Amino acid sequence: MNALTIRRAGIIGAGSIGVAFALVFARAGWQVRLYDPDPARRAAVPDEIALRLDDLARFDLLDEAASDIAARVAVVDALETAAADADLVQECAPERVDIKRELFAQMDRAAPAHAILASASSFLAASKFIDQTLPGHARCLVAHPGNPPYLIPVIEIVPGAFTSEATTARAIALFGEAGLHPVTVQKEVEGFIFNRLQGAVLREAYCLVRDDVASVEDIDIVMRKGLGLRWSVIGPFETVDLNTRGGIASHAEKMGPSYARMGAERGQHDPWTPELVERVEAARRHALPLAKWDERVSWRDRQLMRLARHHRQRESDEA
Repeated sequence: MNALTIRRAGIIGAGSIGVAFALVFARAGWQVRLYDPDPARRAAVPDEIALRLDDLARFDLLDEAASDIAARVAVVDALETAAADADLVQECAPERVDIKRELFAQMDRAAPAHAILASASSFLAASKFIDQTLPGHARCLVAHPGNPPYLIPVIEIVPGAFTSEATTARAIALFGEAGLHPVTVQKEVEGFIFNRLQGAVLREAYCLVRDDVASVEDIDIVMRKGLGLRWSVIGPFETVDLNTRGGIASHAEKMGPSYARMGAERGQHDPWTPELVERVEAARRHALPLAKWDERVSWRDRQLMRLARHHRQRESDEA
């Protein structure tokens, strides 16, 4: 972005996600207009912004004065005001088709022609609430954040079949400018990537409690002290790639049958076919040739050591 360019975001909905998006955009230097139909929510926003900025400053996560960032967020009393002159209008309303459909009709009328219209929907695909008779349907998509996005900076860009390629590309660029890491969901599925992965863990966690395999507390310990630590450094594919000498292909050969049996216990039949393993293996080898496997394993271990040091220091501070 040119240093003289000032981006503008309109945010519709001042709940926790709307306020969090306001922080994301304001920290990136954008001018933000935030609207909510509830006067009480609008009145609460300045204090909530200030509180979160104070916390970010306490952890040295701001690049400028909190007051300068807060000054970029204006709470307005009309959707039309929030959307006017915006480069991006981000809807953060409840997960209801009727509400989102009406809001997008209003946003389409109010926003300038170049503006992207995005929904923070967690599960609903855009095709569920975007009427293709909407004049601006080609500029509409879902942009689902991690919560809160000012601390979990991944955002899922989910175009509908009606979304133009230019809209998707521009959305990726805009959210990238705002400091987020866009990932593209290549087809509309309920829950997208984030909640499908989270849901898979939750389904098994509930089953383990139901079947008296483990307690709620012990399952959380396994995630917090085990899988969560690894996955905060590398994702599930890289994890198993580095856990088995020979990489993904070797892991699938050795462990695939066990995972298939575990899935069958839950009535699932999603085999790791040779073709699927080859596809994942190709992606991993493109990212990491096997000749560099040992080097990457050492890197992983050093990252985990840094985390261990951080947790030890935190536990010492809390004692």
